[in-house]
Amino acid sequence: MARRFWLLGAILLLAAPPADAQDARAVLQAASAAMGADGVRTIQYSGTGWNAAVGQSFNPAQDWPRFEITAYTRTLDYEGRSSREELTRRQGSYLPQGGGGTPLQGEQQQRFYVSGASAWNVQGTTAAPAPAAAEVRQLDIWLSPHGFLKAAMASGSVTATPLMLEGRRLTIVSFTQGKFRINGTITDQNLVERVQTWVPSPVLGDMVYEHRYTDYKDFGSVKFPTVLHSHQGDPRLNPGHNWMEIRVTSVQPNAAVAALAVPDTVRAATVPPVAVESQQLAGGVWRIAGGTHHSVAVEFRDFVAVVEAPQNEARSLAVIAEVRRLIPNKPIRYVVNTHHHFDHSGGLRTYVAESATVVTHQQNREFYEDVLLYPAPRTLEPDRLSTLYPWFAGNRVPGIETVSQKYVVSDGVRTLDLYPVQGLAHANTMLIAYLPTEKILINADLYGPPAPGAQPPAPNASMLALRQNIQRLNLDVAQHVGIHGTVGSHADFMAIVNRPASN
Repeated sequence: MARRFWLLGAILLLAAPPADAQDARAVLQAASAAMGADGVRTIQYSGTGWNAAVGQSFNPAQDWPRFEITAYTRTLDYEGRSSREELTRRQGSYLPQGGGGTPLQGEQQQRFYVSGASAWNVQGTTAAPAPAAAEVRQLDIWLSPHGFLKAAMASGSVTATPLMLEGRRLTIVSFTQGKFRINGTITDQNLVERVQTWVPSPVLGDMVYEHRYTDYKDFGSVKFPTVLHSHQGDPRLNPGHNWMEIRVTSVQPNAAVAALAVPDTVRAATVPPVAVESQQLAGGVWRIAGGTHHSVAVEFRDFVAVVEAPQNEARSLAVIAEVRRLIPNKPIRYVVNTHHHFDHSGGLRTYVAESATVVTHQQNREFYEDVLLYPAPRTLEPDRLSTLYPWFAGNRVPGIETVSQKYVVSDGVRTLDLYPVQGLAHANTMLIAYLPTEKILINADLYGPPAPGAQPPAPNASMLALRQNIQRLNLDVAQHVGIHGTVGSHADFMAIVNRPASN
């Protein structure tokens, strides 16, 4: 149904002539009058519902994993260009499959803030700068029902397109704000029903980002929706990609809102440059760390294999440069992808642009070929693969090799064995990488060896699944290398997983 709505909307938008700016402003003025938007300077609303971990599905064909929201409050200050979003969530009755913290233990508090160009999160009393999130959080203020009307009225590029969609008269109001093209659907009752744009994603490229507003009610002289349903994703393979839904129980237009003070540490924060730190684990084997996600480079006789291309292109470019410094004059022929979660696959495209073959779980092939690695242009945040299009257009990507039971990368002397992980709730596309001669096991998200002297983690279901797969495959492991965490011995790992499991 969602895919049909998008396709029909696109066809009808192309078919219908846009109204001029004067007509668009008449549409906006009618909506503003009906919704009481002109007098709204701030708005605070509360409710309950659920949210989801974007990019952390159990497999590429499924929706994002959900969590129950037991308390939610958002405060928007249009004149101050600020937003406070505070919520409490738990696993609730949702299936504990996927990543992003699944399964949550107990209750989790989340607090997200933006003021002007500064964004931050708060954990307890500590403000953590989030400079990379500021742009989209600021955009989100103007995607709210009343914020959309205010931003559209202030725009010099606004147009309106009337259409009939599934028997309903609607008007699509469109304008550009910065690099974002924003479309809003206004009903024949002069209510903002849907606001949609696209935001950059290392995996999806121009990613759909939309809010749907329904079940409007009167709150004084202001109309506000009581069901807020949001999507983030790509409709090509999965038209759902549900991100959040809030059932609103209270709304306070023009609530007294103190100016949101930006902490000094936040105001001075910038997106840090990518750092790489290399550690030789054995002859021809290097761990390339320096951030929250790491890679492992393995030298073969006439090529290199890199295990994991996490996060984004900036990270991959830094790792590739380090690999070339450590192992000059040998091409990177393979990049091994442990699983499809966005933080672990976001840098794959950079290696593909270098003509490396991606080795991944067999269940990822369709998603990787048709979406993640498709080399078509990306308008919001071009990367190397998209700027080389149509160089790779014939075969789409240089190569994808998939793993069903076992895959071996070898030069006749050194071997790197790849195995799917069975019985795992985190992702059913997970691979582990094993160097049998060196007895080194590489994993992502299953076990991150703690730093020396740090408190060892409590055993969890992912660690237990790793132990079971080591035993099933009869792997002789001496050293664990985490894509997260550090490097540790197998004896330490077994001491941890043999302790009583956490609740």
